[in-house]
Amino acid sequence: QVQLVESGGGSVQAGGSLRLSCAASNRAYYMACLSWFRQASGKERDWVAGISTAGRTSYGDSVKGRFTISQDNAKQLLYLQMNGLKPEDTAMYYCAAGPLSCCSDTGCTYWGQGTQVTVSA
Repeated sequence: QVQLVESGGGSVQAGGSLRLSCAASNRAYYMACLSWFRQASGKERDWVAGISTAGRTSYGDSVKGRFTISQDNAKQLLYLQMNGLKPEDTAMYYCAAGPLSCCSDTGCTYWGQGTQVTVSA
């Protein structure tokens, strides 16, 4: 069974930090790309960051320089370190796995249930 389980969300003040984690089953973890997406209330889902099996990382413009995606192969965990959080980062955050297209914006095959991040001014 393919599973992606996010954790680490919460409430934080602007300027603070959070680290999200995503525990992935084998089938998901070893797909070509692992990514983070987010969806704010009433808005469309946006791609945040991705990492390929080759270790290449990519980021959406709104999070570049503030967020860092990484992974721990021994634990099969995907992380998203979020620094300098802003109120506009408030959203449900999802991890996803899929082919290389999942590392940009679309084409992810598997999705987690999400973890809520709330940033207050």
